[in-house]
Amino acid sequence: MTFEKKKFTVYIVFTFLIGWILQIAASIFALSANMALFSPLLSLAMFAPLAAAFIAKADLKSIGWKPQIKKNIKMYLCCWFMPAVITVLGAVLFYAVMPGRLDVSGAYLTAQVGEAVVQQLSAAGITPFVYIIIALVQCLTYAPLINMLFAVGEEAGWRGVMYPMLKDRYGINKGRVIGGIIWGAWHWPVMVLAGYEYGLVYWGAPFVGMALFCICCVVMGILLDWSYQDTDSIWAPAIAHGAFNAVATLPMILLNPEYANQQILGPAPIGIIAMLPMIALAVLVSFKTTKCK
Repeated sequence: MTFEKKKFTVYIVFTFLIGWILQIAASIFALSANMALFSPLLSLAMFAPLAAAFIAKADLKSIGWKPQIKKNIKMYLCCWFMPAVITVLGAVLFYAVMPGRLDVSGAYLTAQVGEAVVQQLSAAGITPFVYIIIALVQCLTYAPLINMLFAVGEEAGWRGVMYPMLKDRYGINKGRVIGGIIWGAWHWPVMVLAGYEYGLVYWGAPFVGMALFCICCVVMGILLDWSYQDTDSIWAPAIAHGAFNAVATLPMILLNPEYANQQILGPAPIGIIAMLPMIALAVLVSFKTTKCK
């Protein structure tokens, strides 16, 4: 997809306009503890990039709606399982570097869902360890598919329209970096207002978190764009995006709640330390990937 300044500008304006309005609305409900409306609005915001691409009259037919699974089975398996591998490696690294943050008692889970829920789980024989295993199985089976149905709203816009334009204009690596920064900035309202990703109270809030998440999106965007470029199907990055969303917060269950305000370090793969395995893979992909889609 070639770079067209007017089309690109219209796309960016409406992606942010629609996305930010929905994120701000979702954040207002989150601050009033109305999660029943927060989650649906945030899910709806994921379709803002696709809606903006339609408004900008981008060539949506050419972005690869056919899965083409048979000839791309290895990449699809990579998209399905690699996010879990990266997340586990990042969590292991984080807890190895900072062992004092590790808490296997389930205290973080209790702080999140409440003592009554934890007691109900315990009565059913579900310990924190069993809970993690169940959650991990979900993340490796059906969760990526369910999340994919929402993630494709973002991927069709970001990887299907914006990244190809940027790569055409600036080259593959520079285009991916610019695209990742834009993608990260798109998340800012819900981060600043509702504490999404890193919370509201941490060192350098909110600016450190805003910058760090842009770095995370640059890194993750490289991997997602690689899967798209390799398969010529938007469903590859969509399932990888869905898999990341499913598994990313799982390591938090083992976090000592005393350090809940230090999530910019980890253990989720959006933290500085836990992000290192993903950064290493992205650097490798950048060296190996030289041709634009």
